[in-house]
Amino acid sequence: MAEGFLKSFDSNLDVYSAGTNPSDSVHPKAIQVMKEIGIDISEGYPKKVDQFLKNSFDFVITVCDNAKETCPIFIGDVKEQLHIGFEDPAEAVGTEEEILAEFRKIRDEIESDFKEFYLSKLK
Repeated sequence: MAEGFLKSFDSNLDVYSAGTNPSDSVHPKAIQVMKEIGIDISEGYPKKVDQFLKNSFDFVITVCDNAKETCPIFIGDVKEQLHIGFEDPAEAVGTEEEILAEFRKIRDEIESDFKEFYLSKLK
């Protein structure tokens, strides 16, 4: 979702999203709640962070609560590494509506925090 927001703020940004233990596909509920606000992330696919460790980046941002502790060391040229953490909505339990509510809550938190990051660091 963070990648989708950053690309929606500025289509000229090069944004890469990866995880330490990526699933096989983008979570359908993440696709659904992003589509509700007009952002289509359905073409995205999870990638393993290992493929990016030697790359150069202006920013490396970890987002999951446990990623700060489990994120590997980037050996490429990284100007700034940040942690903007969120709970993983994929771990939500409850009724269908309760789970969707959690995805929406996390979506809105990601939008707010990444908008602040964009405005303060990239604009």
